[in-house]
Amino acid sequence: MTIEEKIAELGLALPPAPPRGGAYKPVVFDGKHCYVSGHGPWLGDGKSITGKVGRDLDELQAKLAARQVGLAILSTLKLHLGSLDKIKRVIKTLGMVNAIPEFEKHPFVINGCSELFAEIFGQEMGMGARSAVGMGSLPGNIAVEIEMIVELH
Repeated sequence: MTIEEKIAELGLALPPAPPRGGAYKPVVFDGKHCYVSGHGPWLGDGKSITGKVGRDLDELQAKLAARQVGLAILSTLKLHLGSLDKIKRVIKTLGMVNAIPEFEKHPFVINGCSELFAEIFGQEMGMGARSAVGMGSLPGNIAVEIEMIVELH
């Protein structure tokens, strides 16, 4: 089963790849590694999930936003790789949560993306090293931003 077939089997759909939002590359390839720039919870049609966690969104809504970030990352990878089957495994994930100062469940939120990748690629290949941190703000007031390093076949 291909990765795209697995995504469909899970009842998921990839949004269109998000547009670049500044002076950077969405992905950079270095041998067998692909560095993915920070992505937000892109829905398509110019829309993202926005708001500050703990005020505008609760932890479950934020976790779903992180899952949406994972789908946006997969869209970008598909655009640049041609096929998601070229991904061998997740090496590192950095998740940033736009949260009020009192919010402490950043890892729970970023689990939305980590669990998605584990569902798609399997526990061993879908989960890598990870950091989950809170931020005072994120661009465009997006709820979550995630960047990744993946290894390619």
